[in-house]
Amino acid sequence: MRRALGLGCVLAAAIATGCGLEVQGADLFLVTRTGEGQKLTLLVNDDGTISCNGGKAKQLPDPMLLVARDESNSLNNDVKLRFAADASAQSVYSYTVKVPNGTFTFPDTAGSARKELAQLELFVVQAASGPCAGSS
Repeated sequence: MRRALGLGCVLAAAIATGCGLEVQGADLFLVTRTGEGQKLTLLVNDDGTISCNGGKAKQLPDPMLLVARDESNSLNNDVKLRFAADASAQSVYSYTVKVPNGTFTFPDTAGSARKELAQLELFVVQAASGPCAGSS
């Protein structure tokens, strides 16, 4: 009886840890920045990784992961609310964001009216100079 109980505990522990299988977290968002310079695409995953321009996933610093998770919630709400903003003559970049709820596009000038979009723009700049530096 003890042996069966011990085996059951080992089996339960193996199931709880995924049996050594690499289980990937859900994607938080995919953002593509176009405009002056090179196009930049970032795929941010809830497991704490970022893939830059389709390259190999890299670890995100914890503070950036927390920002990405918060941004994901805001961006999903923007899709639900059907957020839309037109580019102006002052626009330099355009951002296309894909989240589980859908996709939307906005110009960099929209950040002046929506704090969440300004935070996403900052996240993209920080990722480009941090984990994505040197990715092509």
